This record gives sequence, C-alpha cells and structure tokens, in this order.
Amino acid sequence: MAKRLFIGGFPYSTTEDELKEMFSKIGELESVSIITDKYTGNSKGFGFIEYKKDEDAPKAIETLNNTELGGRRINVAEAKPMEKRDDRSGGGFNDRRGGFGNNRGGGFNDRRGGGRDSQRSDRY
Repeated sequence: MAKRLFIGGFPYSTTEDELKEMFSKIGELESVSIITDKYTGNSKGFGFIEYKKDEDAPKAIETLNNTELGGRRINVAEAKPMEKRDDRSGGGFNDRRGGFGNNRGGGFNDRRGGGRDSQRSDRY
C-alpha cells in the first residue's frame, strides 16, 4: 500500500499540478489531492500525496519538509489516520435535531407551541 503524506502550509493558489511537479522529483506518485472548503470550493492550504513506493515517502519528508512553495514554508509529514468524528450535521436552520428552528419548543418554525407559527388554540 502506498504511503500517504500530509502537505501543509502552501498558498491557497497552489494547484495539484504544482504539487505533482514538486513531489514527483522524489518518486512516482499514486495520487495528489488538495483539500477544499465544501461550501466555497477554495483551497484550505493543505493536502495529501501518495507515492507508489513506500520508500519514497521518507525521502520526500527529508528533502521537502520546511522548503518554500509559492513564498511559504511547507510542512511535509507522514499522514495520520483519519480520526472518527462526531456527527456534525445537526443544528442548522430548520433542522429537526437542534439549532434555530428545531422541533424542541419555541423555535421559529416550531409547530408544538410557543413559536411564531403556533397552532395553539388557547392563544385566541
């Protein structure tokens, strides 16, 4: 299995082709990916690469860590496995699990009473 490396601190304008060019000097790449914001599509300034041969990864770390790319010093390190995160999908507008507009009483679109669209007959 290919060794995955974390690349951080590069300019937001950096492209995957620029990373490919820089890191392919060490060895043949399996993949290159820049992480982007899911709403704007803009780069977050970090990404991951994978080499086809595991032995190329330590060479890349030693050679390219703390070097300059686009006027910024980049960090190159072995990628850590992704940690399991809690579900972050709750709390949005009109979300039934919490947040503004929830169905737990008193919210903007609450149908159980106390809210603006209340169906309670004792209010009239």
